[in-house]
Amino acid sequence: MSSYSDLKKQRVKEAKISRRIIVIILTILIITLGTVGYKAYTYISEGLSPVDPDDNTIIEVEIPLGSTVDSIGSILEEKNIINSATIFKYYVKFNNETGFQAGEYKLAKNMQLNEIVESLKTGKILVDPLFTVTIPEGTTIEQIASIFGEQTSIDEEEFLERMNDEEFIKSYIVRYPELLDENEILKEDIRYPLEGYLFPLTYPFYEEEPTIEHVVDIMLQQTNNRIMTYRQDIIEQNMSIHEAITMASLIEEEAVGEDDRQTISGVFYNRMNQEPEMPLQTDPTVLYALGEHKERVLYEDLEVDSPYNTYENVGLPIGPISNFHENALQAALYPEEHNYLYFVAGYDGEVYYAETLDEHNQNIQEHRPPQD
Repeated sequence: MSSYSDLKKQRVKEAKISRRIIVIILTILIITLGTVGYKAYTYISEGLSPVDPDDNTIIEVEIPLGSTVDSIGSILEEKNIINSATIFKYYVKFNNETGFQAGEYKLAKNMQLNEIVESLKTGKILVDPLFTVTIPEGTTIEQIASIFGEQTSIDEEEFLERMNDEEFIKSYIVRYPELLDENEILKEDIRYPLEGYLFPLTYPFYEEEPTIEHVVDIMLQQTNNRIMTYRQDIIEQNMSIHEAITMASLIEEEAVGEDDRQTISGVFYNRMNQEPEMPLQTDPTVLYALGEHKERVLYEDLEVDSPYNTYENVGLPIGPISNFHENALQAALYPEEHNYLYFVAGYDGEVYYAETLDEHNQNIQEHRPPQD
């Protein structure tokens, strides 16, 4: 009996020890799983969170053509835009995100992961600019210099000096060889080589003090993007890019409304196709040659000696006289077919066209009579 009792006590003791061991093992397992789970949760949570919610400093990021999700994640992590390239990869796969675009992006550490992904998919910058500057259609280099001088830290006089700095201009010829032709924009009598090439648009700025180099570059990018869209059409018109931009600038300055642009373009082409060729005789070229704005162009003004004066010279002027809206470029490339050789803008805002000089003079008497 004694032996049986001892054996029973031994078994009870062993069972208690076993239970303790099991409890300890389970406790260790739970603690381990909890620790791993917490670390995993923390890792994932940090990976999905902005790098720094309070830092909106702009960081430029370039995504090369043909980049994979893995390489994009690595670039973003290296630039400190995201916390984890791995989390980025799985986030993209889990949400079935595709269609990332190559290009240059302006991102910030305070951006959410979904904002970064959306920016990469649409090519849009989702960070708010510090300020914007609007360059209207039909503005000249001098007017652009004045706008930046008033609205940014850029010095107006310095801007104009750079516009005639040959080395400065050549740096952009190298950068935009298809857009800028050295033989045309650096001709001796060209007033400003980049006249007409700085595209009108509202430009966002993400730094307090943009440089002249940056301003010129982003404006040339816009012109280059639009011009290259019409490159084949320019070739079919038997024009150079410089000539197309020059024609677009004349139409921009002459057309009262958008509906008149193709008709006025047709008048210019009709004149150039006459035998002998007729001068374009457009007043804005005279004003550009004079270098001043006037409400009325006088007969004596028409005799100004300048390669921009289309009263004294046949064909297009030596270069553009302003920048242009895209629809002015379209009008330059797709002129309306008609027989008009003359047009005059009436005081009522309408444009009146004529095939003969007599009809034109009659239109002037009826719709734009001389004012005292």
